[in-house]
Amino acid sequence: MRALIIIISLIIIEMNLTQVDKYASVRNKMVDTQIRDRGVTDPDVLRAMRKVPRHLFVPEEYIDDAYGDYPLPISQGQTISQPYIVAFMTEAAGPSKNKKALEIGTGSGYQAAILAETTGTVYSIEIIPELAAEATSTLKKLGYENITVRAGDGYNGWPEHAPFDIILVTAAADKIPEPLIDQLAEGGRLVIPVGRQGATQELKLLTKKRGKVETERLIYVRFVPFKRSGEINDK
Repeated sequence: MRALIIIISLIIIEMNLTQVDKYASVRNKMVDTQIRDRGVTDPDVLRAMRKVPRHLFVPEEYIDDAYGDYPLPISQGQTISQPYIVAFMTEAAGPSKNKKALEIGTGSGYQAAILAETTGTVYSIEIIPELAAEATSTLKKLGYENITVRAGDGYNGWPEHAPFDIILVTAAADKIPEPLIDQLAEGGRLVIPVGRQGATQELKLLTKKRGKVETERLIYVRFVPFKRSGEINDK
């Protein structure tokens, strides 16, 4: 009987390893073909994209599509961004382990996990309480202790923990919120999509130098709208 139990245990372990290897292989292919080949070169960003299990941040029915070259639906009518966009925005933010990051729009928590792998501390704000709770649970299960998530209106940032070296916004705003600019540290970078809902938006990089902000246009994107308090039921 003991021998049978050992054999069954070995089979289960082998099955789990096969499953892990399956996703690791798909992740590596995603990074090689969708991200690195498109010009993302930051080694820490590439390492994070290879490591973080994106399939655990999408609904069960979309697990097989988790590493595809496109955004996917998550709960509450929101989306998880295309892997390339996540990597591109992270690299544009200039991450390093001594930096503190603020994310506006936690979603399922995937972008926060990528930031946590490449920066020191991550604060993330999600306007939809249910999503904030789901993301917190997922990130906790994966062992991320350097991420703090709260439900709330991201327009005003998180002044208690400002200034931030990195501010990354994952929803499109009609205009850049002034509180976020104010909370950007000297030398800090703010990456944000700007434009109207349903239209092509511009991803912009704002860098604070000597108290002044320099703006650079990066690429065209499509994001869900930046929602304020009172708008969370307007999907």
